[in-house]
Amino acid sequence: MGPKQQLRMMLDPVRVYATAIYGGCVLVALVCALLIHSKILTIIAIICEICALFWYSLSYIPFARRMVSEVTIRLFDTEI
Repeated sequence: MGPKQQLRMMLDPVRVYATAIYGGCVLVALVCALLIHSKILTIIAIICEICALFWYSLSYIPFARRMVSEVTIRLFDTEI
């Protein structure tokens, strides 16, 4: 697979939001680490990067995103 095909797959409508969020988190992590010098904000941005990358990776497995969404809804859906 070449860079042209990889870019086309990254900008696929299914993956475009995860790609944008991941790219934004990378920039935020760099700004926090190099300009602001905040360790806590950098760690939060890195955690967001990992979550976005995980969500992006799930788009390659059929029905994986739906399964993870349903499991998290069932785990965290509580009545007060």
